Amino acid sequence: MQIDINCDLGEGIGNDEAIMPFISSANIACGFHAGNDIIMEKTIQLALQHEVAIGAHPGYNDKPNFGRKNISLSYKEVKDLTKEQINILNQKVLQAGATLHHVKPHGALYNQASRNIDIAKAIAEAIASVNKDLIYVGLANSKMEMAAKEFNLKFRAEAFTDRAYTNLGLLVPRKEPGAVITNVEYSKERALKIAQHKTIQTIDQKEIIINAQSLCIHGDNPHAIAVAKNIYEYLIQNNIKITAHV
Repeated sequence: MQIDINCDLGEGIGNDEAIMPFISSANIACGFHAGNDIIMEKTIQLALQHEVAIGAHPGYNDKPNFGRKNISLSYKEVKDLTKEQINILNQKVLQAGATLHHVKPHGALYNQASRNIDIAKAIAEAIASVNKDLIYVGLANSKMEMAAKEFNLKFRAEAFTDRAYTNLGLLVPRKEPGAVITNVEYSKERALKIAQHKTIQTIDQKEIIINAQSLCIHGDNPHAIAVAKNIYEYLIQNNIKITAHV
């Protein structure tokens, strides 16, 4: 049994170096919602040192709101915004002698794409236009999964150990009470349940099926390092292999 652990990094917050040993995939900010050229290059090198798969993490061009505010853009604008960011990071990855592995949208772009098929498809088209071998990473059972199939992209469904879910399998908005989970023990039990049984408990205490191949840990969570370390070690103790190649 195996699963991927991914983390959003290169955002200029948190300790990327400390979290790298406990993940298998890094989603690196491309300078729009966070990050810059220097941070991107440093994060790529850290990922290579730890043999962590490198992914692009495109978001809305909105640093004041960390890419977490909904922005209304046309299909073409979303596609172009996403493609530009993938190309920026891809160029740096190639310069480092490595290969870009996946693309995972950030923040509001991610949340909108999980519900809106047009936004999900615009992202998929952007990914396919850069490289059809790139993996589209997104929320399990979401519109992103449908869009990936339409553009013949490999899709990697992810689940969140540090976010609460609705009964429909969507993320509870961050502004709502209980949306962000900081209890490390609870997070690692959720991680094991996802890996072994493909289920998760919602905010209403209902068990739902969530067929995820990857677990996401948020790098901006104040407990991110402790969460990542505990989940990584707990999964290994329970004979779960941590790998980006699931």
